[in-house]
Amino acid sequence: MPLSSPERSRLADQVIAQLRAQITSGEWPVGSRIPTEPELVEQLGVARNTIREAVRALAHAGLLDIRQGSGTYVRATSELAGMMRLRFAGAERDAVAELRLVLEASAARFAAARRTEREARQLRTALERRERAWESGDAELFVATDAALHHAVVAAAHNAPLEQMYADLGEVLRDYLRRETGPELREEHYADHASLIDAIVAGDGEAAARAAATAMRMDA
Repeated sequence: MPLSSPERSRLADQVIAQLRAQITSGEWPVGSRIPTEPELVEQLGVARNTIREAVRALAHAGLLDIRQGSGTYVRATSELAGMMRLRFAGAERDAVAELRLVLEASAARFAAARRTEREARQLRTALERRERAWESGDAELFVATDAALHHAVVAAAHNAPLEQMYADLGEVLRDYLRRETGPELREEHYADHASLIDAIVAGDGEAAARAAATAMRMDA
């Protein structure tokens, strides 16, 4: 739907809000290329300069990644997630591994004490999907299903700030896993997560935390 306003700055704000909504809603997934500048001009009914201003603002906020000669891609689904990804882009491998250990061992301990029966079933399902992805040999699918399993563990901890922080760090952690996994799945990179899920389902917090720590070391 075309946007219009007598004030250019206000119009740019409207375009920024429209583009942000398409990003945060998942209409433009992380990693996807957004429509070209001419396409956005036609869709929104505004001038090229307004589109450029909006895209630059969202790139500065960490939501978009402008790649000269290639296009503009979605970097993250929230400003904080985008800033996290930019902030940790050059982080040392061991530092990211330690961050994962702190967050995921704690989440596993809490999840063992707080998970519901429905969440126990969801964790089993997420584990099965991860296993099937590994067997398929599709590295990107494995990264996605592994991330989904870990997020399910964090969600089962029932700690909203922890879950939000983990979600905002999601792309950082997926980037880390992609680097560790590589373009091809190799047996030495496989970390068995069955003991982690078994401990959470059994309600054994200490065993769950130990299993999470072991899984992190195997991932690393």
